Amino acid sequence: MALDMDKLHEFLGKALVDFGATFHAALVRIGDKLGLYKGLAAGGPQTPGELAKRTGTAERYVREWLSCQAAGGYVSYDAAAGKFYLTEEQAFAMADDTSPAFMPGAFQVALAATKAEERLAERFKNGGGLGWHEHHHELFEGTERFFRPGYAANLLSAWIPALEGVEEKLKAGARVADVGCGLGASTILMAKAYPKSEFYGYDYHDKSIEKAKQRAKDAGVDGNIQFGVAMAKDFPAKEYDFVTFFDCLHDMGDPTGASAHVKNTIKKDGTWMIVEPMAGDKLEDNLNPIGRAFYGASTLLCTPASLSQEVGAALGAQAGEKRLKEVVTAGGFTRFRRAIQTPFNLIFEARP
Repeated sequence: MALDMDKLHEFLGKALVDFGATFHAALVRIGDKLGLYKGLAAGGPQTPGELAKRTGTAERYVREWLSCQAAGGYVSYDAAAGKFYLTEEQAFAMADDTSPAFMPGAFQVALAATKAEERLAERFKNGGGLGWHEHHHELFEGTERFFRPGYAANLLSAWIPALEGVEEKLKAGARVADVGCGLGASTILMAKAYPKSEFYGYDYHDKSIEKAKQRAKDAGVDGNIQFGVAMAKDFPAKEYDFVTFFDCLHDMGDPTGASAHVKNTIKKDGTWMIVEPMAGDKLEDNLNPIGRAFYGASTLLCTPASLSQEVGAALGAQAGEKRLKEVVTAGGFTRFRRAIQTPFNLIFEARP
């Protein structure tokens, strides 16, 4: 075997980056949980001791944490002053949980997913599934924190306006079902923006629905939201004007059955908005950093979730537009189009 040493070293360099990133993911979560990023953003350049005092943590651990963060480019270091700080860009991504670029939620999701590694290795052998509800509890909050900034940045300003006639209906007063709503971030955003409309949030995970109810109450929008435990194939039929599926259709065991149920519960002039991860129709279209992240999530979360349910279609997070269109039209919808997109999302509009 003749090795090309340059190619070998290039590959080992990639592996080294991932080796460090695996440790780094846990440290991001610790920094997020203990307020280290927020403390650094609020206090300007600080020594490890100063940040430890500000956050109520131990200086020796904080010094090591800051050193790792600086080596990875997540924190900046002033060698002359011996102080660490966040640039505006770093603070925007790591310390501001209202930012559309907020990243700690993504790391929270990834770490929670890896806690099922041993059980998933067994599923690789036997082909079984692992339900969403069977994962570590951090997954549910992390998923909401991961998706909420993108929804807040795009849903009201771009996605809904890209749909034919939907915004006008919502302003006037419409009946809306948000299916697979999780902790209710998307439902609450819409309820705040369109107080004349009625919103119904459904998810099969009862603990998520409990938190969604409390969050709606805290946000002062529980008057026009009702949350309930239901599956995508049996949520109550109420002649909806608008149905939304945010990043969940590909997780379902029977997405075609879910499509058929939406068709049976929506008005004849109603609209179904389907938000899915960005993906091309061919594998080679997705061999990039975004595809890598989504295939990773799909292997640990989305595909096992689907395989744990009836049918087990296992579309995966990188299903692509062509496959999604087949599912939606097989459920009885006659019109399907890509309404808009972002670097991370595909937003589809389906009509009966």
